[in-house]
Amino acid sequence: MTRSVRRTRTLQLAGAGAAALMALSACSSSSDSEKDSGATASSASPKLSGTVNVFAAASLQESFTTLGKKFESEHPGTKVTFNFGGSDTLAANITGGAPADVFAAASPKTMAIVTDKKDAVGTPATFVRNQLEIATVPGNPHKVDSLKDLTGSGLKVVLCDKTVPCGAAAQKALDASKLKLTPVSYEQDVKGALTKVELKEADAAVVYKTDVHAAGDKVEGVEFPESADAINDYPIALLKNAPNAEAAKAFIALVRSAEGQKVLSQAGFLKP
Repeated sequence: MTRSVRRTRTLQLAGAGAAALMALSACSSSSDSEKDSGATASSASPKLSGTVNVFAAASLQESFTTLGKKFESEHPGTKVTFNFGGSDTLAANITGGAPADVFAAASPKTMAIVTDKKDAVGTPATFVRNQLEIATVPGNPHKVDSLKDLTGSGLKVVLCDKTVPCGAAAQKALDASKLKLTPVSYEQDVKGALTKVELKEADAAVVYKTDVHAAGDKVEGVEFPESADAINDYPIALLKNAPNAEAAKAFIALVRSAEGQKVLSQAGFLKP
């Protein structure tokens, strides 16, 4: 074998070795890059799990229950539990130490009970608004056409307690109309007032449009113009001692998203 041939083969072997080293290096670099990319994606959107405990105004029951199921389907391994009731009672429970992740109130005034005690994170966001409506028994046998008609003698009318947002709004509408109404009972939340009419224990109640909508043919709704002067803003907030803060933030994001707003609008809520 000549010296020229040996030199050519040596150069070929060296070139092949260098190419192999470059291929291994590229493969290693690509693998590291994929690992880094995976780690970044994982840290950017951590998998949510556990229970999200939501305290919410009674008027949100139907729409929030729908959103809770949607959240659970989008985040396998999570569960959303709800405590629905009068906003003032829920706020008192939260400031009293009840474990909760999210608070959705039916008025800024009741949310302030929580924020004044520094039990919420950041500034609560208004996510919907709600307007009052009169609910009568089906067929409206007493021919209730206005807020003034509720003051007629012999009519059994139910209101929410004045400390509850729906009760405070009803009182505001009555004051604006210079009307005085003595109900047969004050209920602790809007569902309690509506139930009295559904069971025909009352002839009428002042509740929210959303509750009349949810009741279907169990009641008949009567709109009244004074309700425009007593519209309630609904704020939502992450709570300071939330046991599951990350999942709670994601639930709030769903409520405020276009998808969440669609569910709320279909329930009769007004846009914020």
